[in-house]
Amino acid sequence: MLKSILAALEEAADAAGAKVEPIVLSGDPEWTARQYGVEAVPRMKLAEVRRALKASDGLISGGGSLLQDATGLGSIPYYLGIMELARWCGKPTFVYAQGIGPVNRAMFKPLIARAFKRARYVSVRDEESAALLRGYGVSASRVEVVPDPVMGLPPGGNGADDEGGADGGDTLPVVGVSVRFWRSDRADLDRAAAALEALAARGVRARLRFLPFHRGADEDASRYVMERLARAGAFSERELELAPAHDDPQRMLREVGRCALLIGMRLHSLIYAANREVPLLGISYDPKIDQFLQRLGEQAIGSTEALDAEAAAARAAEILRDPGQWLGEKQDTIRRLKEEAAKPSQQIMSFIRI
Repeated sequence: MLKSILAALEEAADAAGAKVEPIVLSGDPEWTARQYGVEAVPRMKLAEVRRALKASDGLISGGGSLLQDATGLGSIPYYLGIMELARWCGKPTFVYAQGIGPVNRAMFKPLIARAFKRARYVSVRDEESAALLRGYGVSASRVEVVPDPVMGLPPGGNGADDEGGADGGDTLPVVGVSVRFWRSDRADLDRAAAALEALAARGVRARLRFLPFHRGADEDASRYVMERLARAGAFSERELELAPAHDDPQRMLREVGRCALLIGMRLHSLIYAANREVPLLGISYDPKIDQFLQRLGEQAIGSTEALDAEAAAARAAEILRDPGQWLGEKQDTIRRLKEEAAKPSQQIMSFIRI
């Protein structure tokens, strides 16, 4: 998300003949500065955050699901508090492609509405988030619905750092697979494995390249599915690969770009696939998956609670037989989503330069 926003701001600044110098609020400022080449300050040291805000021309809040209380009580007060601190410093605030909710505690709703009414610019990543804000009392005219910023992330690189990746000379089509832990009993991963077994049973030969989007947990989830497939004899050892968990999101974007099909549970795995015009099939664990797929005119092939392995395998085999048909149907939509993903950075630059 950060890489996408930084890239979009730089592109918008170049188009406006300006220069952007980001200061990122980070839980690990040294790593962030080293990884992204930006100035970073510790997000929980409010004195340093205040100094950074006073030195800035504005605050960008986003993207992602910052304003939700499903994971605890701290997230909403923190992010609204940072926005309020920016206003105390006399700086405009900009909401960048956020996903709102779930907000289960009524006390937070008027606080969110007040912060968003005072923001100079507000964008959210789906219509459902916009509807929530309208329900909180934020005028529809103040809220722009845009795609997730990752939709506009450029691939970067020149290919030299990707040797041994998905296009390593094998003639088999590469099917990217992104899985994650969700259910404690792992029944969701068993269902995903069953769909891949059903694909092999149809005589479809492919190389499965598992793409961990979160270091550690996603690697373990991938290994769980790979071991089940190996035990079942559905795929040979050479047809099962685990890609590195790249710290650089653009390297993973290039990994996805070399796939013939992407089957994903992670939202950003699906967004990466659309970004690179790779056919995709989504397994839903959260409404945000379904909302993104709907923007592409697609539906999830199943969820963490129910997945028809044979139907999923049939759809995957159909796409692998003729991936060009999928792209022909989606290309105009993907192009439009990429253009819309750039809107927040363009709007923010226009406000700052007034």
